Amino acid sequence: MNAPYPPPPPPPAAGRDRTTLWGVLGIVLGLLCCGILGIAFGWLSIREARRNGKSPLLGWLAIAFGVVNLIASAVVRARGNYYSPYWYR
Repeated sequence: MNAPYPPPPPPPAAGRDRTTLWGVLGIVLGLLCCGILGIAFGWLSIREARRNGKSPLLGWLAIAFGVVNLIASAVVRARGNYYSPYWYR
């Protein structure tokens, strides 16, 4: 007779997986204001995805948007079109 298959491993503990949280925070911050924080949260999302066996797509998107934000901010400031009372020309 054939032996039955072993039971599947238990799912990770609920409340510990923050892959989506870090990824969404990274995307929002990377798009809106802080490219560096977008990259940091993207890295955290990728790290959590590897630990929990999930897709790291949100983390990679957060890193990409953070890099685009940093490059666009540098170009805008270099051209002199950026005005803020905190940045003196």
